[in-house]
Amino acid sequence: MEDNPKKLGIRRITRDFPPAHFLFKVEAFSLLAKTGVEKRLSLYPNGDNKSNGNGFISLYLVIEETENLPLTWEVNVSFRLFVLDQIRDKYLTIEDGDGAVKRFHWMKTEWGFAQLISLDSFNDTCNGYLVGDCCIFGAEVFPLARNCKWECLSMVKQPEDNTIILKMDHFSKLDRKYYESSVHTIGDSKWKLTVYPKGNVKFKGKALSVFLELLEANKLPPKRKVYAEYKLRVRNQMNDNHMEFSVERWFSATSVNWGYPQFMTLKVLHDPSKGYIVCDSLIVEAEINLVSQVKRLS
Repeated sequence: MEDNPKKLGIRRITRDFPPAHFLFKVEAFSLLAKTGVEKRLSLYPNGDNKSNGNGFISLYLVIEETENLPLTWEVNVSFRLFVLDQIRDKYLTIEDGDGAVKRFHWMKTEWGFAQLISLDSFNDTCNGYLVGDCCIFGAEVFPLARNCKWECLSMVKQPEDNTIILKMDHFSKLDRKYYESSVHTIGDSKWKLTVYPKGNVKFKGKALSVFLELLEANKLPPKRKVYAEYKLRVRNQMNDNHMEFSVERWFSATSVNWGYPQFMTLKVLHDPSKGYIVCDSLIVEAEINLVSQVKRLS
């Protein structure tokens, strides 16, 4: 007599043909009752008591040879387990009732059924599962293709070489619309500083405009963003009373730069007593104190 097929959401049916992938025969079953056996299938002859398997045969599918796999390995499978009725030459087939896919990974290397079949049913010679102290178990395993890519997002505080400096000599003679710093790699992103000496857009002729720009933002994967906490600064070359503003910003392919079109008025900038322009030289900086970076793990 078979167990209740609806028990614990498990489906049990009988079929004629054997499992396609794996069979193993246990001889002298009674001698294994105290030790169990583990070879692709992990068998608990007296039940897995830790998983409410008392009074049942417990059987699990085990993934092997994972020692040399990367930490992020995982395998997704659907599977069935089998017990042979040796009298009628039919296979009791046990699987999740909803056909759930199971995920094997480094913290979970086995899946199966703590209540595969009751010991009463298994030991009943009329059912044919245990004949001459011999039984046969099996498995069918159907791996699912895995296209998932693992990435790790981290926030880097005070990254190395985190200050971009643009020194603008002969400032009074500069005639271009804007000037750019050299490119700096901070975190795993490339950045540059852009300064408009006479202002940008509606503040043209009124203020100094300063922006930090993320380069190659168009090469970012869809919806990928880069976070940065930074300071934009015009150095006071007479004392430490610098003009600076703090920014917290997510950069993306649609938002590649961020700053202040009205960083400071041209009147304040050109006031000799303020100390921003000394010997006809202006120093503008961007100091990135926190930046996100993404590492590909698989």
